[in-house]
Amino acid sequence: MKGLEIINADTLLYTTIEEPDYIVEDIIPTGLHLFCGASKVGKSWLMLDLSIKVSKGEPIWNLKTKKCDVLYLCLEDTKQRLQQRLFTLTDEISSNLHLVKFSNTISDGLIIQLQDAIKRYPNIKLIIIDTLQKIRKQSNDINYSNDYGDISILKDFADKNKLAIILVHHLRKQNDNDVFNRISGTTGIMGSSDTIFILEKKSREDSTATLYVTGRDVEYQTFTLRFEKCRWILLERSSQKDLEKKNVPNIIYDVINFMQDKTEWIGSATELLKILQVKDTTPQLLTKQLNEFRLITLRDYNIEFETSRNSQTRLIVLKRIFKEDEQIKLNDDE
Repeated sequence: MKGLEIINADTLLYTTIEEPDYIVEDIIPTGLHLFCGASKVGKSWLMLDLSIKVSKGEPIWNLKTKKCDVLYLCLEDTKQRLQQRLFTLTDEISSNLHLVKFSNTISDGLIIQLQDAIKRYPNIKLIIIDTLQKIRKQSNDINYSNDYGDISILKDFADKNKLAIILVHHLRKQNDNDVFNRISGTTGIMGSSDTIFILEKKSREDSTATLYVTGRDVEYQTFTLRFEKCRWILLERSSQKDLEKKNVPNIIYDVINFMQDKTEWIGSATELLKILQVKDTTPQLLTKQLNEFRLITLRDYNIEFETSRNSQTRLIVLKRIFKEDEQIKLNDDE
């Protein structure tokens, strides 16, 4: 039996480790990624467009791509359909893009086939499998162990060979407040994946959709896309910080404005609400919101928030953090 591979924390702390290599800047590093959407939402159009752009080293949605060979297992399309889609999406194609119509399943030799492919084309750094269901053993036995095991096999292959694999998968039809809970199958599929992409329309007739992205090495973000001439066009991209800023209550900006001509303010939440002339917020809620947005928003405006207590009450402490050039100017004014 092989023993545990133990790494000392103090050794790891000072060890230089390579950052993940990104095939698509900010959203697709090496590893195993799950791309989900409803049937006929336009997943395959997006995967083919992505394949073409990466094979040419062209940006997608203003994000840089790493030019490399792409292996696209388009297992649900005919040659005629693929050709028509290529006619639609591009006038020139790169020899770096390799298409596959049939493959074995995970349990019946797929990994050997993929290994042979990267031996033949060593520059393959992106593999797209459309769809996951096509490479799995057909069974009515849906359980966490099977889902996690199948995905883990592909993840191990991606990690070992330092490439990215995208698995195209379906969503359940029933609604859920958390879009990531709509992934078909058990949580084993999501749990063993490095990054999850969900492409969702509000209704089938809509030409716009939201692409939700979250992952281990990828910041949570959303892309608002429009389907135009068989290609998903970027309308807006929002990062985690952008999304959080949209939820910042107005009173936080009132506090920021209040601090613009001050270096420090100390007082109770009740006193601060009176100064700000805000009547629809309780002292407890104000303190909570200042703490919640102290790193997201207050820090962006060079304001630090903390609390202290005297014998009567809890106090709010607000301090301006001056940049070096601001501090020099302040000293000159003095």
